[in-house]
Amino acid sequence: MKVLITGVAGFIGYHLAAELLKSSHGVVGIDNLNDYYDVTLKKSRLKELDGFDGFSFKRMDIASRTEVAELFNQDHFDVVVNLAAQAGVRYSLENPDAYVDSNLTGFANILEGCRHAKPDHLVYASSSSVYGGNRKMPFSVKDGVDHPVSLYAATKKSNELMAHAYSHLYAIPVTGLRFFTVYGPFGRPDMAYFKFTKAILENNAIDVYNNGNMKRDFTYIDDIVNGVVKVMGHPPVPGQDQIETGTKAPYRLYNIGNNQPVALMTFIETLERLLGKKAVKNMLPMQPGDVPATYADIASLTADTGFTPETSLEEGLENFVQWYKSYYH
Repeated sequence: MKVLITGVAGFIGYHLAAELLKSSHGVVGIDNLNDYYDVTLKKSRLKELDGFDGFSFKRMDIASRTEVAELFNQDHFDVVVNLAAQAGVRYSLENPDAYVDSNLTGFANILEGCRHAKPDHLVYASSSSVYGGNRKMPFSVKDGVDHPVSLYAATKKSNELMAHAYSHLYAIPVTGLRFFTVYGPFGRPDMAYFKFTKAILENNAIDVYNNGNMKRDFTYIDDIVNGVVKVMGHPPVPGQDQIETGTKAPYRLYNIGNNQPVALMTFIETLERLLGKKAVKNMLPMQPGDVPATYADIASLTADTGFTPETSLEEGLENFVQWYKSYYH
């Protein structure tokens, strides 16, 4: 296949591109290399990808309608994987414009590109954040998600609505993936596990929100990539009634997570053991836009694609710690 990956210098985009390139697929990657977090880390990921035949990179912003249109006019892609987005719940309180530009305008441009170019499949990133304050566990794609508690979550819910409309109107095979707390080597520095590791090794305190009374469905990056690849090869078929989403459009929506939530304090204790150091904990209340727990129901994804997460928290965190110490010497 020839695959377009937006956000290719990001955490998931980099790992997905590397896996596809190892399997001899062609990958065109685009990224705007913004400074939301360390650009050096993004460039390091790209440097790793440059070692593969079949990889090409274009620096561009999906919020640019003209550039995205030209990209689709110049090349044909069998599959488009849209991972470009302004991430982060707390940052959306400070810089809402970035979320509107990338997550709404940018995604609309990708949908327009697919409408004209007609790839075999569009796969896009949604988020577990769309579940907001839902209390029923585990979170199911059948659940209502009409009360987001952050702008980030609202933009991701908007992506799902936009994608369905385009799938319905133009018969574009589209699959949305609600990611659940992805972690691993080359991860995002704004994520808790990354911040915790850095702070513990530097003898600084870590911020523990909601006084540690939180759970997350931590999902290792290799499992995520395995799931995305399986989904890429399983486009929805027009005219079939999709039970979960109640539509006849060629549209699917899945949770992709570990299906095994872990208490935040257990997560911290595991990290302390792997680092051989105790953390100094700064216990804080719940932050605006945050939720106490996430838990993915992945039954439909497993039934349709055979996806099964295989990496334990201990193994995944150990791999991250080894990478972190190596990368940052």
